[in-house]
Amino acid sequence: MTEQGVRWGILATGGIAAAFTADLVAAPDAEVVAVASRSEASAKAFAERFGIERAYGGWEALARDEDIDVVYVATPHSAHRAAAGLCLEAGRNVLCEKAFTLNAREAGELVALARERGSFLMEAMWMYCNPLTRRLKALVDDGAIGEVRTVQADFGLSGDFPPEHRLRDPAQGGGALLDLGVYPVSFAHLLLGEPAGVEAAAVLSPEGVDLQTGALLSWDSGALASLHCSLVGGTGTSASVTGSRGRIDVPDGFFHPERFVLHREGRDPQEFVLDPADGPRATLRHEAAEVMRALRAGETESPLVPLDGTLAVMRTLDAVRDRIGVRYPGEE
Repeated sequence: MTEQGVRWGILATGGIAAAFTADLVAAPDAEVVAVASRSEASAKAFAERFGIERAYGGWEALARDEDIDVVYVATPHSAHRAAAGLCLEAGRNVLCEKAFTLNAREAGELVALARERGSFLMEAMWMYCNPLTRRLKALVDDGAIGEVRTVQADFGLSGDFPPEHRLRDPAQGGGALLDLGVYPVSFAHLLLGEPAGVEAAAVLSPEGVDLQTGALLSWDSGALASLHCSLVGGTGTSASVTGSRGRIDVPDGFFHPERFVLHREGRDPQEFVLDPADGPRATLRHEAAEVMRALRAGETESPLVPLDGTLAVMRTLDAVRDRIGVRYPGEE
């Protein structure tokens, strides 16, 4: 790290990479110094767009670049194991998009590699870093609604995705669950931890990926979570957590909330709103700030997005896929 800031490398040049890089270049304590793509032309175009000094037509060169403090892996999740693993093997710190990997086995391999090398590794679960999400969790943890009884969350898109789209392609980890369902599952994990029981049902595409999935998670405490994700219908992306003495509703965009409402027996509803100083709700800068804070503190993982929590989420996603019969190429 330099006096100017933490030096970032960007691996991949798609839409999420562009959104994250736009937030990074606006941050005074971050420098984006290199970008890599399997296509040199794509890397150069991305570098020119964001004023990045070095553009690599291959992942290996970025992984070997010792001028980089941390690499942001923004490939489709089917390539996360290979891309993040390459960077960790080369001694780079890594922020890896979600879903973290295709399955828990791959996630475990990355976590083991990072811990062996003493490198920083974090899943890019920006929802966990959002100030309003953190406030919601603090209220629940402090007993504001009593003992948690139920969690509900949904995330659906109404896109007309053709069979050749990556979301319909098993080889790219297609389906609603890993792309969208990871948010409802992660929201339930944030509040209740790893479930004891998992049930699920889905509608599958002709290619064998889930077009929409419903999951019911259960905990030994008696709590339940009802979760839904879809590629065939736009949902309200709302969430709710109900306790023995109250309820918190996130009316829309629960994975990057702008507001939520606390309902408690015998009291008027209390609305919590995102502080304008924290920027627009869709910003990824809180996630980047947490990575840079951890790196400066010499931490190898974030307490906001702990690796054991990421592994637990991947185990739950595996369990859901097991119930609905979705397998990806190369899986046993």
